[in-house]
Amino acid sequence: MNKPLEGIRVLDCSQFLSAPSAGLKLADLGAEVIKVEKKDSGDICRQLYVSNFKIDNDSSLFHAINRNKQGLELNLKEASAQQSFQALVKTADVVLVNFRPSVAKKLKLDADSIHQINPKIVYGEITGYGEASPWSSWPGQDLLVQGMSGICYLNGDKEQAPLPFGLSMADLAAGEHLCQGVLAGIFNAQQTGEGCVIQTELLTSLMDLQFESFTTFLNNGNELPVRSGFHNANPYIDAPYGIYETINGHLAIAMCPIEKLAELLDYPELTAFMASHSVEHDSDEIKRMLQAKLITQTTEDWLAILEPADIWCTKVLDWQQMEQAGLFEELHMKQTIISSDGTPFYTTRCPIRIDGEIFTSPKGAPTLGEDNLNFGIKET
Repeated sequence: MNKPLEGIRVLDCSQFLSAPSAGLKLADLGAEVIKVEKKDSGDICRQLYVSNFKIDNDSSLFHAINRNKQGLELNLKEASAQQSFQALVKTADVVLVNFRPSVAKKLKLDADSIHQINPKIVYGEITGYGEASPWSSWPGQDLLVQGMSGICYLNGDKEQAPLPFGLSMADLAAGEHLCQGVLAGIFNAQQTGEGCVIQTELLTSLMDLQFESFTTFLNNGNELPVRSGFHNANPYIDAPYGIYETINGHLAIAMCPIEKLAELLDYPELTAFMASHSVEHDSDEIKRMLQAKLITQTTEDWLAILEPADIWCTKVLDWQQMEQAGLFEELHMKQTIISSDGTPFYTTRCPIRIDGEIFTSPKGAPTLGEDNLNFGIKET
């Protein structure tokens, strides 16, 4: 089938992770995404290493975020490069940026400058904290935003320090939100012939991820949630909700009546404890008792007992175990990409299916300026 965004041209003028991840989603859905990078050095993400692993002398992170795109190298401080870029803007449907507002304006990448060239453009922008907020000049860096958002107080146990996620959650969430907004903008432009400005922030995106918890907080006298003192998984959900160690690994158990769990585990001590206690007031002690029991057998032993009884539980997998269990293959989540120098490597696919169709592409991330000549650009 034809991909739904075929015929849509996106100028991805962004860098790092947040907005480029939105461009990646649009590319996977069929848009022609042209990554515009600065002269000589390109996107800083090319040299932003999350590991020592490189592909084509660039960061594996860069390749993961910028596959399936074409690449231009332009010095937008020069008049000739501006002319080439503005000619592209006239043909584009979407422009993506994530610079600080002052930088975007200096490079004529701000919304007003773009809409003067093409009023039908959907202009998508990510900032750290919003251009008019008191924090607009602060660095829009993921860990800093996590620290400011309150989300670190949902992780870890009660006595632990605030615990950040092991992923760039602010960047990834903002990229998803920008992609959603841009899709709405494309629809609007096709209906009205008018462009628009789509904006989101790293901070508001992380706050949105907490909408369930914030709804309770904002309507409950601003009372803070209390993390479990033992095996915390969600400060608003009582025992047994959590991850427990077994002889050979870990077992995740979600919501279920403690009395039923005690019966299945052949655990009379827990049954007796529940006769005079409750999960609302004694959640930590219940979790400690469960841990003392679950450590006595293997994960597989417990699953053989709990799964037939329809207890929501699972083995906790590391990445190697995920692959051994066939998760990548069964869900078709692994695809082969060919880099510009012909090197094959693996990455995940777009998780969206349409009419059962999975969208993949072998096209890797572009080398710096790889497609300049294809777009008739000689001077950058």
